[in-house]
Amino acid sequence: MSASTLTGVVNENEARAAAGLTMVTGAVAFSYAYFDKQYVPLQVVASVFFIEFLIRVAVGLRYSPFGALARAMTRRRAPEWVSRTPKRFAWTLGLTMACGMAVITKSGIRGYLPRTICLICLTLMWMESALGLCVGCKIYSLLARGGISAGPDDQSCADGYCEPRLLASPGASEAGTLP
Repeated sequence: MSASTLTGVVNENEARAAAGLTMVTGAVAFSYAYFDKQYVPLQVVASVFFIEFLIRVAVGLRYSPFGALARAMTRRRAPEWVSRTPKRFAWTLGLTMACGMAVITKSGIRGYLPRTICLICLTLMWMESALGLCVGCKIYSLLARGGISAGPDDQSCADGYCEPRLLASPGASEAGTLP
């Protein structure tokens, strides 16, 4: 099934590859801050991540710089389609943390606060890329089950976080789209 027949979905392979790319970039910046006490790389990366996650939230992974590189890296793998809604929620959390980091590092705050936030972000990105565990998707699922967001029955999420259903096969309900 091609991406053109599905709406509201993200290729899980691309999302995980993009998480790995951002994790490596963030780890390099964190290393400079931790070992050399140089915070300029962390400032730059926080700003880049802010733009990256803003693009992901606004128009999707496909149009973000790391998303484009991830798509090129995974082009030979069969896509694994999951709902965009939980991923978008997770990217919004990433956008919030990147914004906080950009403000913190640009205002001259140094030491444990930016390094701790950075470590949390690195851990979340590692969990997504290496383990396929999207903590933001899990939070989304918990909110959905509590009735705070869209119902979990309308989603198909990685690792069953949103009560997965099989993506529609060709010819099934409404041309294979997800709500």
